[in-house]
Amino acid sequence: MSKVSYYTEEGLKKLRGELNQLRDVERPKASQAIAEARDKGDLSENAEYDAAKEAQGLLEMRIAKLEEIVAGARLIDESQFDSSKVLVHSTVKLKNTGNGMEMTYKLVAQSEADLKTGKISVDSPIGQGLLGKKVGEIAVIQVPNGVLNFEVLEISRT
Repeated sequence: MSKVSYYTEEGLKKLRGELNQLRDVERPKASQAIAEARDKGDLSENAEYDAAKEAQGLLEMRIAKLEEIVAGARLIDESQFDSSKVLVHSTVKLKNTGNGMEMTYKLVAQSEADLKTGKISVDSPIGQGLLGKKVGEIAVIQVPNGVLNFEVLEISRT
C-alpha cells in the first residue's frame, strides 16, 4: 500500500517529469550499456558488465520508488484551505521565542522539501510540531539539539 502525500500542481509535475526521464531516457541508456559490456566477452571477469548491471538495478529501484510515490500522490487545491491553522502547504511566519528570530516556512511533502527556498517537510520535527497550530499559539518542538519554542505569527496559503 502506498503512502498518500499531497502535492502542488508544480510539485507533482516535477515528480512525474523525473519519473518519465528515468523510464524513457535513462532506462534505455542502462540497457545499452549492459549490451555493450556483454559484447566485450567473458562476463565472469567483466567489471564493466558488473557495473552496468548494478547501475541498472539502482535505476530500477529509483523508478519503482517514484512510481509508488506518484501512485500515492494527491493534488491539492490550495484555494480550499482553512488558513486559520497550519496545514500542508501553509506558509507560516514564526518567531523563535528563545532568541527572537523570525522565519517563514512553507510546509510541503517530503519530496518537495528544500530548506534553501524555505520549504520544509511536514514529516520533519518542525513540520510535525507546527501542524494544527493557530496564530498566537506556541509550538514546542523536540529537535536533536533540545527543545525549540516557536510562536506562530502568521499563516497564509501563498
